[in-house]
Amino acid sequence: MLVLVALGVWLFCLFEVLSTDESETRHLPKFAWFLIVLLGFELGAIAWLLFGRRRRFVTAGVTAWPPDFLTSAGNDGRASAPAERGPLGPDDDPDFLRQLDRRLRGDDS
Repeated sequence: MLVLVALGVWLFCLFEVLSTDESETRHLPKFAWFLIVLLGFELGAIAWLLFGRRRRFVTAGVTAWPPDFLTSAGNDGRASAPAERGPLGPDDDPDFLRQLDRRLRGDDS
């Protein structure tokens, strides 16, 4: 059973290296990570999981990329401001909260 789990982790990492964009790998080129995972088996797979792939932050079930992913460098090399995004949920939307407050007070028409 343990051998099957190890094989599954190794295959997952191998396919993830292949499907990851070159710009999303860290520390080494994609081809180097492929060789490390392929030849290093479990140690290579663990190295990929810890050091090779771009980290995603998960908070309350929402996957978010690190802040540097949200900014893009302009032509002059400086990072531009992140794109403005709307509210993530109804409780973050001021218009929705005002409308809800009016409904609760019985002011809605």
